[in-house]
Amino acid sequence: MTARANRTERAVVAAKVEWRARLLAARRAVPPHVRAERAVALAHSAVDLAATTGGPVCAYLPVGIEPGSPELVAALHAAGHEVLLPVVPPVPGPLDWARYDGPAATAAGPLGLREPTGPRLGPAAVATARLVLVPALAADRRGRRLGRGGGYYDRTLPLVADDVPLVVVLNDDELVDELPAEPHDRRVTAALLADAGHTLLGGDPLGNRS
Repeated sequence: MTARANRTERAVVAAKVEWRARLLAARRAVPPHVRAERAVALAHSAVDLAATTGGPVCAYLPVGIEPGSPELVAALHAAGHEVLLPVVPPVPGPLDWARYDGPAATAAGPLGLREPTGPRLGPAAVATARLVLVPALAADRRGRRLGRGGGYYDRTLPLVADDVPLVVVLNDDELVDELPAEPHDRRVTAALLADAGHTLLGGDPLGNRS
């Protein structure tokens, strides 16, 4: 790596740190009742979107101040979709997956998450999905996603079939014009927003990955 490339990489990493700090502070400032109202809207939008794609749906259980709520996953399940939830592997790599069978069949996992207690299906299970809902702190109009920096989804999303929507769940103001990005960052095809609903990204009217 040249000195210039090294400086550029460090600048991108530093910019991501700054973005994450601002975004997390903004999320913490959202009043609980507003967060709850947005969660209801996101659950409805997720069910409407899944009705157009079918399942299985790879989703996740939002925790803390993340947009959405566990009711989003429960609503998908109640609508008749097979829902797969991520399981954090013991060493960094692609996420494992397990079927969601209701809140009673989950347990505390790493990184503050709740994970299904059923059989592990392996990382390749994400390749069976017809819709993948992805956590993020923000995304931009070109489909660049900013996560928390663990890299699990960057390792997982390349396993998803090319025609399957990759959809981040965000507050409306977390869809921005431009984010810093690194070569390994995987782009998403759409955002699910509390007010704006399903919003395509990447400039492709079909929502295909750029």
